[in-house]
Amino acid sequence: MKRNQFLLTLLSAGVVSLTSFIFPNQHRNDDTPYLTKTYSGNISAVRAETSGGSLTVEGGTDRNAKIEMYVRANNSNDKLDKAELEDRLKDYDITIAQEGSTLVATARRRSNTNDWKHALSISFKFYTPRNLTTDLRTSGGSIHLSALNGKQRFRTSGGSLHLTDVEGDINGQTSGGSIHLDRCRKDIDLQTSGGSIHASASSGNMRLHTSGGSIELNNLKGDIDAQTSGGSVRGSDIEGEIKAGTSGGSVRLANVAGSVDASTSAGSVEVSIARLGEYVRLNTSVGSIRVKMPLNKGLDLNLSGNRVDVGTLSNFSGSVEKDHVRGKLNGGGIAVNISASNGSVYLNQ
Repeated sequence: MKRNQFLLTLLSAGVVSLTSFIFPNQHRNDDTPYLTKTYSGNISAVRAETSGGSLTVEGGTDRNAKIEMYVRANNSNDKLDKAELEDRLKDYDITIAQEGSTLVATARRRSNTNDWKHALSISFKFYTPRNLTTDLRTSGGSIHLSALNGKQRFRTSGGSLHLTDVEGDINGQTSGGSIHLDRCRKDIDLQTSGGSIHASASSGNMRLHTSGGSIELNNLKGDIDAQTSGGSVRGSDIEGEIKAGTSGGSVRLANVAGSVDASTSAGSVEVSIARLGEYVRLNTSVGSIRVKMPLNKGLDLNLSGNRVDVGTLSNFSGSVEKDHVRGKLNGGGIAVNISASNGSVYLNQ
């Protein structure tokens, strides 16, 4: 009884030694929390940091907030028994606490050794109210956010980012993983140096950048800036203003309602516009451009390429040549600039 009271006192203090995590006969697998701690009162923020595991925040709970800690060997082939696991845990400083209205969870290795094979992967999972801000850091795992409203800041050096049903000021980065975005809203700024981006059923101001992967956009509404240096950009059912660019792939956009700025340095461009916005800008250095769009509004056409095929234009004044078309359609209005430096341009063909 006295021992249990002592453990509860250490846990309540927030900064605890690893021996307080060691419970007899509780050797657990990767799917079972090594430790669970419940909190009550007003919770409005989460701060977490770990060097070898994932971080997950699930909002929307109408009960007490909760933190779960998961522990496994960093080397997936290393199957630890209870004694070895507890021995390795002694090399870590763990903090799990409630500081005012903020839940805090950190895991830091004491030694400076580079022996990663004997390191542990320590992950944290939070169950919180929906209205919540986050500040999350991990260098070796993924980050998952769901059912949250508020300011979200998160970084990982070696994992993916997963966001579902998150609304607010969202800013996240990963150096080595993919990004998955679903049903998110408002201001979204996500970046990866080494993975693909998948965004669906979301709205707001979106900046989605990757240096080493493809981008897929589906059912989005708002101002979208999607850029990649090493992959293709594909999208459908997009409403608003979209800027899509790649240095090493093609651009395919279907059923766009709004302004379009699409470019590539080494690929083709195919765009289908259901409703025109304020402008159309399409460009490729090596490849062809094929665009389908309404021609019943006033347009200022400026099309150029090795070959330009526009078929028969009604109510057009200007010049139509093999390699360029310049002039006004229906009296002029919306600027349409399309250029293929080493390829053909096809308008509604």
